[in-house]
Amino acid sequence: MAPERFFLELTPASELLRTAPHVVIVGGGFAGLEAAHALAGKTVRVTLIDKRNFNLFQPLLYQVASGLVAQTDVATPLRIMLGKAPNVQILMGEVEEIDTTAQEVIFNNRRLRYDHLIVAAGATSSFFGHNEWGQFATPMKSLEDAYAIRKRVLSALEEAEQTPDVNQRRLLQSVVVVGGGPTGCELAASLNDLMRHTLERDFKQIDPSHCKVTLVDPGDRVLRAMDPQLSKAAGDHLQRSGVELLLGGRVKTIEEGKLVVTTTDGEVTLEASTICWTAGVAASPLGKLLSEQTGCSIDRGGRIPVEPDFSIAGHPEIRVVGDLCSYSHTANGKPLPGMAGPAVQMGGWVAKDILAKSQNQPHQPFVFNDFGSMAVIGPLFAVADLRGLKVTGPLGWLLWGLAHLAFMPGNENRITLLTKWLWMIATRERSALVITDARSS
Repeated sequence: MAPERFFLELTPASELLRTAPHVVIVGGGFAGLEAAHALAGKTVRVTLIDKRNFNLFQPLLYQVASGLVAQTDVATPLRIMLGKAPNVQILMGEVEEIDTTAQEVIFNNRRLRYDHLIVAAGATSSFFGHNEWGQFATPMKSLEDAYAIRKRVLSALEEAEQTPDVNQRRLLQSVVVVGGGPTGCELAASLNDLMRHTLERDFKQIDPSHCKVTLVDPGDRVLRAMDPQLSKAAGDHLQRSGVELLLGGRVKTIEEGKLVVTTTDGEVTLEASTICWTAGVAASPLGKLLSEQTGCSIDRGGRIPVEPDFSIAGHPEIRVVGDLCSYSHTANGKPLPGMAGPAVQMGGWVAKDILAKSQNQPHQPFVFNDFGSMAVIGPLFAVADLRGLKVTGPLGWLLWGLAHLAFMPGNENRITLLTKWLWMIATRERSALVITDARSS
C-alpha cells in the first residue's frame, strides 16, 4: 500500500501526524535543505517552499559560466533528495508575504499556517545602490546568470573569429570581473583558462595571447578574508596565468562594454565585451518584510540579527538561517560569513532544536565549527586555510575538490563532476560549450 500523503493542510499524511507540529521552511538552499533532511522521518509535518524545484550548488556556478560543467551538474531536484520522506512536502512557489500574527506564509495565492517557520531565503546580488549597472554587468547568483556569462563569452569569441579588425577582436576577447573574493577569483581564473588554452586549437583567427581578463577589486589584495600569505599566492598565480589585477580600484560607472574605475592614480577606463559582477550580495527581500512585520532590525546588508537560537526577538517560532541572518553570538563577536559551511550547520542545528523543544528535551547551544576556507585559482591550483594549516598549489586543489564533492548533495552529480574535472585536466577540453537559446544545456 502506498504511503498516505498530504496536500497543504487539507489531509495530514497519517493519523500520527494529524496533530504534529507543522514546520514550514522557506528556501531550499544549503540551510533549508539541511533542516529538511534533519526533520525527515520525524514526528513533524514539514513543508519546504522554494521558487525553484532544485537545490543549486552555488560554489560551482563559475564552472557553469566557463563551460566546464553543465547546469544540471550543479543542480539537484529537491524531490529526488526529499520526496521519499513521508512527512516532507515540497511546494514550488515564491513566498510573497508572512503574516506573523496569524502565523501564515502567503504564496501562489494560498495561505499556509505554520507552528515553526524556518526562513532560509538566501541572498541576491547587490550593486551598492547602482541597480542600473545590472543590465551591463552580469552577476553570479543563479543558473541563469552563469548561463548568460557563458553565452556572452562564447558568442563574443565566435564573433571574433569572423572579425577582420584586430582591435575589435581584442575587445571581443576581453572580460572584466568585478570583485576579488573567492567567486571573482575563481571565475576570472576559469574564464582566462577557457580563452587562452581550451579554445586555442578550435579557432583559427583568434590569437590566445590577445585574450584579456581583468580582475577589479577595491582592496590591496585579492581574497582579503583569507590569510595574507594565501592572498599573495593566489594573486601571484592569477598574474602568472595571464589575469590582470586592478587593485585599489572602485567602480565609478558601468555602461555597455565599458566601465570606469577610480584609483589613487586617477580614473582608468576598461573596455570589454563581457563584464561580470561578483562584488556584493544583499539579503533576500524577506528580511525587510519580516522587519516590518515583527519590528526586528536589519543591518546594512538587509540581514536580520538573530538570537542565540536563530529566532527573531519576540518571535521564538520564527528562525532565520543562512545568508539572511546575522549571527554574532560567536567567540569573537563577528557575524558568521555567508558561506555553505555555516549555512549547513545553522540549518541542521535549528531543526534539531525544534525537535528537542517539541519533545521538551534539552539541546546543546549552537557552536560553529570552522573548518577553514579555500578558493581554486586555476587548473590544479588552489589556496586553502584549514584551521591554520595553509596549503597552496596541487595539494590545495585536491583538498578543494574533495571538500566540494563531499558537500555536493547528489551522488550522480559527484560522479559527473569528478569525471569532467579529470577530463579537463588531462585534455584541457570542456564539455559544456554549446550556445543555445534555452537555459538547460
